[in-house]
Amino acid sequence: MTRQILALAGGVGGAKLALGLAGTLPHDALTVAVNTADDFEHLGLSICPDLDTVMYTLAGVANPETGWGRRDETWTVMEALGQIGGETWFRLGDKDLATHIERTRRLRGGESLSSVMRDLAARLGVKSAMVPMSDDRVRTMVTTDQGELAFQDWFVRLRCEPVVKSVRFAGADKAKAHPTLLDTADLGGIVVCPSNPFVSVAPILAVPGVQAALAKTRAPKIAVTPIVGGQAIKGPAAKMLAELGHDVSALGVARYYKEWVDGFMLDAQDASLARDIEALGLKVKVADTMMRNDADKRRVARDVLDFVDDLAVSGRHS
Repeated sequence: MTRQILALAGGVGGAKLALGLAGTLPHDALTVAVNTADDFEHLGLSICPDLDTVMYTLAGVANPETGWGRRDETWTVMEALGQIGGETWFRLGDKDLATHIERTRRLRGGESLSSVMRDLAARLGVKSAMVPMSDDRVRTMVTTDQGELAFQDWFVRLRCEPVVKSVRFAGADKAKAHPTLLDTADLGGIVVCPSNPFVSVAPILAVPGVQAALAKTRAPKIAVTPIVGGQAIKGPAAKMLAELGHDVSALGVARYYKEWVDGFMLDAQDASLARDIEALGLKVKVADTMMRNDADKRRVARDVLDFVDDLAVSGRHS
């Protein structure tokens, strides 16, 4: 039987590894569970940034320069909106707007987010399964030196400039997890993609039952570092590590995950941290984790899957 891999993802880094895994595994062997806590309502539309980034990436239509949005995009609506005084701080391209319009229409008609995204992904040619962490509303709220801010206000409108003091996930305690995140008995491995630990992965774990289900499964659980050489590959992870009191390093991320993962993939640039991470009780694999092109994404995915297999054979997992 083909091993089943569950990947937890959000943001560009998560989408990159998801694409590598999708290009390495049989289509029916991968499920990507995606953060939805940075979803928000804007211009009257339901915007799902992480779901769309993963979907566009797996479909091969993502903007290769930014990693988010669609390639060969046009901006006619945003330009016209600006002319009449509308809000343009969150840039939505014309092709991207089609996704938001159709999703909003169907959600307002009573369809679930899971159902809508499954259909949209299929229509764009995505073969592997991708699911939202929950069909229920969860929203990331960031407490900063300028007060509490909705995530997109902090992340996009204010460009991550306010100092972060804490993060909470409004509605998470009442949300129901997607069944994929709870039915983990037959999994062959769980992969935490190189996504932001605090705003991409933590929201998934905050949905009731998810962390317990992932922790108790016998499948090896590994995390791939989002920090290389003390810097985030993309996004505010390094800034958040510092402001929330963690070491700004792969070691700081490993400490954050140590209670429930079995292994940690470390970039070769940070090989000197391997011994300290192993001292946390984690198995370490050192590899080139940089994903500059599609070949790199498949190479990192193969290293990840080899690591899963090594942990399964050695019994170094719960």
